[in-house]
Amino acid sequence: MFDQLTVIGVGLIGGSVARAARHFGLCQRIIGYGRSADIQNLEKAKELGVIDDYSLSLEHAVKNADCVLIATPVASLLDIFAALKPYWSQQTIYTDVGSTKGSVVKAAEQVFGTVPTNFVPAHPIAGAEQSGVEAALYDLFLNRRLIITPLENTQPSAVTQVKSLWEGCGSLVSFMDVQHHDAVLAATSHLPHLLAFALVNMLGHKDEQSEIFKYAAGGFRDFTRIASSDPAMWRDICSANKSEIIPLLQQTKAQLDALQQLLEQDDSQQILNLFAYANTARQRFLTQFEGNMSKSITFQVLPGGKLQGEARVPGDKSMSHRSIMLGSLADGVTHVKGFLEAEDALATLQAFRDMGVEIEGPVDGCLTIHGVGKHGLKAPKNDLYLGNSGTSMRLLSGLLAGQPFNSVLTGDKSLSGRPMKRVTGPLTSMGAEIKTTELGTAPLHITGKAGHLTGINYIMPMASAQVKSCLLLAGMYAEGNTSVTEPAPTRDHTERMLSGFSYPVTVEGSKVTINANGQLTASDIDVPSDISSAAFFLVGASIAPGSDLLLKHVGINPTRTGVIDILRLMGANIEVLNEREVGGEPVADLHVVYSPLKGIDIPEHLVPLAIDEFPVLFVAAACAEGQTRLSGAEELRVKESDRIQVMADGLQILGVDAQPTADGMVIQGGSIGGGVVISHGDHRIAMSFSIAGLRATAPITVLDCANVNTSFPEFKDLVKRLGLDLTCEEA
Repeated sequence: MFDQLTVIGVGLIGGSVARAARHFGLCQRIIGYGRSADIQNLEKAKELGVIDDYSLSLEHAVKNADCVLIATPVASLLDIFAALKPYWSQQTIYTDVGSTKGSVVKAAEQVFGTVPTNFVPAHPIAGAEQSGVEAALYDLFLNRRLIITPLENTQPSAVTQVKSLWEGCGSLVSFMDVQHHDAVLAATSHLPHLLAFALVNMLGHKDEQSEIFKYAAGGFRDFTRIASSDPAMWRDICSANKSEIIPLLQQTKAQLDALQQLLEQDDSQQILNLFAYANTARQRFLTQFEGNMSKSITFQVLPGGKLQGEARVPGDKSMSHRSIMLGSLADGVTHVKGFLEAEDALATLQAFRDMGVEIEGPVDGCLTIHGVGKHGLKAPKNDLYLGNSGTSMRLLSGLLAGQPFNSVLTGDKSLSGRPMKRVTGPLTSMGAEIKTTELGTAPLHITGKAGHLTGINYIMPMASAQVKSCLLLAGMYAEGNTSVTEPAPTRDHTERMLSGFSYPVTVEGSKVTINANGQLTASDIDVPSDISSAAFFLVGASIAPGSDLLLKHVGINPTRTGVIDILRLMGANIEVLNEREVGGEPVADLHVVYSPLKGIDIPEHLVPLAIDEFPVLFVAAACAEGQTRLSGAEELRVKESDRIQVMADGLQILGVDAQPTADGMVIQGGSIGGGVVISHGDHRIAMSFSIAGLRATAPITVLDCANVNTSFPEFKDLVKRLGLDLTCEEA
């Protein structure tokens, strides 16, 4: 990339850039520069092979450089620019690593009048407890964020080369303007360092300091780790960015004062709410941080095995979502058992906490929801982040359209690419005001239209329980009747649960009607096991010789049992035992024993009743004798992934003749081989290909499995206990 890279300041960051540039072959020659006081450090850098040579003359150090990296403390930038000015070359690219870009730009303007067009401000979000060149690492920036803050006059070609340099070091490059960068870093880096320094300073001056530090646990060590950072460097950083830090300190003081007041008032519930929000917000940060770090989970599955024993899979995700929504809008206290403690359902839970609902738990799947009534939600202070949950976003868009406040719904990268016009279109017909991207995707900006929604008679062009439920929730706030007619039966959890909460809803054949003349009364809910999660085990036990499995307390709502009906048509041996009703929902134990399967043409009337289970049903078809044909399932193309194409691609890699069609697939069954398949971040794809290992003739590697945690975090442990040889690897 460069013939010569000159590093001004060969410490931890500058030395790590030099090591990375050498390791990844980004330049021919690396020259270090420092003052005479730095000569021992420069000698050590040369001895360690971090640099090829060094010079105490800045003119000599930069003379033949293609790229000059300034890696000195931000307070020194004014002097560095002044020293560089006589030797500044338009044929050279200059960049820096300062953590406060406003002060860097100001220093450049003082020296040059205007910032040179070939200077590209940048900041790597990376560091270590140790400092100095001996702590330098070639992989310090690997999968870490690097922010470039170009100015209006910065040369695009220079920006491109600096971006390529950092990507060559393994960084994940982002772009921000200077002020935004400093505001973000003040909150996420500078303020935490200040708090850590302040806490240790306070405790260190106490008379009993030896006792305090003697009994300090790991939490104290973790919280105060960053107080071991270079004091002089952090003095300079905080001074340079004080305009952004001071308001944050004031806000932090207000938070501490509020917490002190809650403690004085013994307001344990509000303390719980505060801690619960912080707990969930940090988990959201970790999820996003791990995404930024490009961490991935890979399932390695060895061929063979059988499923034996008994198990209870996690609670139904659809009902878990709805229990939070309706329990929050009810009058009184709702107790929920069997709640699914996975990321999707927890996203819904946090959204309602953000709107002022007091929710205790979850603890072992149990929740206590203190309902605020149908009109009791409060405006959220921030955007409602819904992670990967399409159910949360689509249902909440209907519910929030009728509120007296505005809201914004956001999600992760996957959710932000999924279509929302299926709900925003009919909601607009009701008078809702919802803005999406040009592609009809999130974020959704919802203008509350309390008292201004009008009921409609909507005939759905495509069967979708999410669209139906969205409109029913909006209909609770609309003038007149809202009716939804579906072209084929879909899951009816919303209608059943509304009735369970004593809200009037009318079902006439394929038409469901609701209006605003009703109230929700709190009701206890026992969430049955999710048949969508059970489906992986139903298929696994059906395809693996020697399998004998009992799945307990599974929801068998007739709008959800398509997977059982389809497997039975293929010859599966599935018994429905101990049928009963819990909270208005039918529940049973499912006993499945291995039986050879045969290919079928899947009846179209069963398609909406098994829409989420088709990825694993494709695996069953691959193991069946003869041909299986699916049609009428075009909705599969707009799920977390294009499940038709992704499953077809993966099955073909495993040696299966699987031909995708516009609305389904044709699979010639027989045998499954081994190979490496990609789940594309789709939890059901990842689990389906794992189950395929039971009949595979060679190992299967499934990439990108992290999102299994959105619906079934216990999957990998449970399936191993029951007999599948699966290992989970994080990278």
